[in-house]
Amino acid sequence: MPSYTVTVSTGSQWFAGTDDYIYITLVGTERCSERTLLDKPLYNDFERGAVDSYDVRVDENLGEIVLVKIEKKRYWVQDDWYCKYVTVKTPGGDYLEFPCFRWLVDDKEVVLRDARAHLPQDDKTSLVKQHRQKELERRRKTYRWKEWQPGIPMSIDANRHKDLPRDIQFDTEKGVDFVLNYSKAIENLCVNQFMHMFQSSWSDFADFEKIFVRIKNTISEYVMKHWKEDFMFGYQFLNGCNPVVIKKCTKIPEKFPVTDEMVNVSLEREMTLEEEIEAGNIYIADYEVLEGITANCTDPCTLQYIAAPMCLLYKNAQKKIMPIAIQLGQTPGDDSPIFLPTDAKYDWLLAKIWVRSADFQYHQNITHLLRTHLITEVFAIAMYRQLPAVHPVYKLLMPHIRFTIAINTKAREQLICECGIFDKANATGGGGHVQLIQKGVKSLTFRSLCFPDIIKARGLDNKEELPTYFYRDDGNRVWEATKSFVSDVVHIYYTSDETLQEDEEIQAFIKDVCSFGMQDFDYCEFPKSLKTREDLSEYLTAIVFTASAQHAAVNFGQYDWYSWIPNAPSTMRRPPPNKKGITDVNWIIHSLPDRGRSSWHLGAVWALSQYQECELYLGSYPDEHFTEKPVKKAMERFRKQLAEISLSIKTRNEGKKLPYYNMSPDKIPNSVAV
Repeated sequence: MPSYTVTVSTGSQWFAGTDDYIYITLVGTERCSERTLLDKPLYNDFERGAVDSYDVRVDENLGEIVLVKIEKKRYWVQDDWYCKYVTVKTPGGDYLEFPCFRWLVDDKEVVLRDARAHLPQDDKTSLVKQHRQKELERRRKTYRWKEWQPGIPMSIDANRHKDLPRDIQFDTEKGVDFVLNYSKAIENLCVNQFMHMFQSSWSDFADFEKIFVRIKNTISEYVMKHWKEDFMFGYQFLNGCNPVVIKKCTKIPEKFPVTDEMVNVSLEREMTLEEEIEAGNIYIADYEVLEGITANCTDPCTLQYIAAPMCLLYKNAQKKIMPIAIQLGQTPGDDSPIFLPTDAKYDWLLAKIWVRSADFQYHQNITHLLRTHLITEVFAIAMYRQLPAVHPVYKLLMPHIRFTIAINTKAREQLICECGIFDKANATGGGGHVQLIQKGVKSLTFRSLCFPDIIKARGLDNKEELPTYFYRDDGNRVWEATKSFVSDVVHIYYTSDETLQEDEEIQAFIKDVCSFGMQDFDYCEFPKSLKTREDLSEYLTAIVFTASAQHAAVNFGQYDWYSWIPNAPSTMRRPPPNKKGITDVNWIIHSLPDRGRSSWHLGAVWALSQYQECELYLGSYPDEHFTEKPVKKAMERFRKQLAEISLSIKTRNEGKKLPYYNMSPDKIPNSVAV
């Protein structure tokens, strides 16, 4: 009797093993095997991390094995099982691999295809066509769109993390419990004694050191020592947590009436302001999107405030970015003075603090939440709904959407929900964050996700003009390496542009993102179809880059830049000054967050800056969704490029007091998972 050797791999994550009954059926082109129980006597099958082999005997040869059906039946109590893959050794000695990488819950079955990627037009037999269609039908019922808030990209239809399909949940919910993690962070940072001290102001700037964890020779310590300096203020527009707002100024806006007389003392080249603008030395940061946002009013005992400032920046002779004028509102007038470096020390310092606070709100809500977390979830849901596991683009994207829907669902459940953690310490809590995201969506076009395009659109693409814009330089290199890898994969499976145009599944994926995920917003400018392989390569590069490099750049430096509270106040407790000469140190201290909000803020930025225990970094693909040699070679080239980039960044950073490593590939997780 012919015999097939079946090898089954169980996942190594917590609770991956099972004591339930596992059955297998091999489906060949000629016939199917009998439903066979996989069980070895006196042996504990399917333990966590185990690889178990079994013989499946048949009366006649089955032909080419095209499908493997796995069934799980309850033995005693509910016992989920995570199956990594199944391999089949045929009587002729050939090995076939059937990737699974999913959970079998309750009395569930899965039907697996072999590991080779197939476009829909490649499938010729009704058997595999039906399998493909049924998989997508089940997925569309499971992964449903839902509007979290009007005017915001759609999200998954699940109110709680535990309501999600098991395949996209975190391995352990405890590990991503925001309340627990923030509380742990507050305890570990030894600030729990302050966390309930709302309305209690600090006594002076030095008093903030009571909650500052001094770590020698780190960016956070350098920020604590130098945060008042104009250089440090300007540097953060280039390489801080939010290096996406600054842009070249080609004309002074009418709403920001800065004159040459105001700033000529700050100009170093014996040129007028107009001449400096023409020479490309003037930049601007405009937080207009914050105008009209409702400030947090969840605590009736503490009034909180938001400003929509503008800041004019100057590239000096040393090519450092320095602030030369700040207006704390969008409407000029006697009650909205333009603050200057020549003003009284505390007037100028408070103006800069207001800009930093506005930058914090913009960063958390638009740069971080909207433009990495929420948009990646859109791509993830559309992928699950429109691309079967056998599709090469599914295999390509899968590592880069890992846990993204889970972290976002948990955030909606605990962090950004009504009365959530975000309300405790942030000026945009209590609903302002929703308003801000709604306004931010209007600038969320597809082209704004393409890194070189958005850098060029802000007039910052010339390396010689801004030689220390490391976010740009490192980002461009990672983008190009990613695009090269993605393009390699695309060209392996799409032999022509016509092949792409004939792929109904990929076109449905592109349309689902625009028409459902982005709700066909008039201003989103996302494509509804793609015609060329170059277009597809760029589209997929934008997804991978946003989920990996861009998220890393704006997330993992938060403790570095935000742990010194005066450098990045999460809220302000006094309104912005409407005239000069009234500010002293006491005014500033009573404007900054109180002890309780400072502690919650510190716990938040600490928790958000931590990597996952089992983090997978860009270029690492331990789950072998692809088995084809050309793709594996492309992966090797990609890893080699990334390693070279990491090494060059490490070399550049040596000896720097402010090293920039947030775009270093060895510190870029594959996906948005924190």
